[in-house]
Amino acid sequence: MATDVMALDCTSLAAWMAEHVPGFKGPVEAEKFAGGQSNPTYLLTAPSGKYVLRRKPPGKLLPSAHAVDREFAVLTALADSDVPVARAIALCEDDSVIGSMFYLMSFEDGRIFWDPALPELDTKARGEIYREMIRVLAALHSVDVDAVGLGTFGKPGSYFERQYARWVKQYRAAETDAIPEIESLIDWLGGNMPEDDGAVSLIHGDYRLDNFIFAPDANRMIAVLDWELSTLGHPMADLGYTCMCLRLPPVGTVRGLMGVDRAERGIPSEEDIVAQYCALRGVDRIDNWHFYLAFAFFRLAAIAQGVYKRALDGNASNTRAIEIGKAVQPMAQMALDIIANPPTS
Repeated sequence: MATDVMALDCTSLAAWMAEHVPGFKGPVEAEKFAGGQSNPTYLLTAPSGKYVLRRKPPGKLLPSAHAVDREFAVLTALADSDVPVARAIALCEDDSVIGSMFYLMSFEDGRIFWDPALPELDTKARGEIYREMIRVLAALHSVDVDAVGLGTFGKPGSYFERQYARWVKQYRAAETDAIPEIESLIDWLGGNMPEDDGAVSLIHGDYRLDNFIFAPDANRMIAVLDWELSTLGHPMADLGYTCMCLRLPPVGTVRGLMGVDRAERGIPSEEDIVAQYCALRGVDRIDNWHFYLAFAFFRLAAIAQGVYKRALDGNASNTRAIEIGKAVQPMAQMALDIIANPPTS
C-alpha cells in the first residue's frame, strides 16, 4: 500500500509541540486543508485547542522555494502592526519531526470568500469588504520594515527590472509554443520600464480576496493568509495585481469579475479602489498605471505557462493543465488591450 507523503506523524508532532508550544495538551489530530497551496496546510485539533500547521512539501525542492521560515518571520514581524495576521506560535527547522520544516500559527475562525462577486452578501456588505481589503493593503505598504525587523527581507530598488528579467527567464524555460501576444507584451514591457522611483514596501505577492479571513459577524479582516511570495518590493506590484483580478474571467485558480456589473452589485470600480488607496497613503496620483496592470498580467501568464509545462511533463492528459495553458494567450491579450487603451489612475 502506498504511503501518503502528505500525512503527518501526529505522535512525533505532539511530542514536539509538548516541548515547544506553551499550554499544549495532546494528543493531536491533523486534517489537511483542501486546495492547491504549494505549502501544505493542516488544521490541528488537540484538547488544548486548534492550531494551523504549514509545512514545506516533502522531497527535493529548489533552494529558495517553499520558504515557510520566511512566512513565519513575516507573521512574527507584523504581530503588533495594523496588518491583521494569525499569531505565529513556533517554527520547527528539524526535518526529522514530520519530514520537512514547518511552523504553527493560531487558528482564526472566520469567513473566507472564494467568489470575488460575493453572491452571499448584500450590496452594502460587498462594498465594505472591498474597501476593507484596500485599507489593509495600504496599511501593509505603510509598515516601517526596518522598525519591524524586515529591512533585509528583500533587495531594495529596481524591483520591476529584476522581476521582468526573472519572469521572462521563467517563461522561456517553460515555453511550449510561440505566442505572438506574449512576444509583443515582453517587448513592450522591456521598452517601457518606469524609472525606479525608490518606493520600497513589504508586499504580499498574491493579494486577492480568497487569501483573507474576515470576522464571522463583521466585514472586518482578521487575517491575511499565504505569505509565501512576500518580499520587499514596489507597492504597485500588489495594487496592480489586485486590480488585475477585477478584470479576469470568473473561473480558474485566480478568479475575477469580468462581465460582472460591479456598480449594480456594490463593488467599487477600479478608479474608486485606486483613489481610496492613494488617499490612505497620501499619494496624489499613480504614474505608469497601465504598466503595472500589464506587468501583473504578464507575471500571471508566465506562472500559468510554468504550471502548464510542468503538468505536461508529468501527465500530458491533465485536463486542468490544458485549460491553464489555454489562458496564457488571453491574459497576454488583456495586457495588450490595457496598453492600447490605458486606464486613468
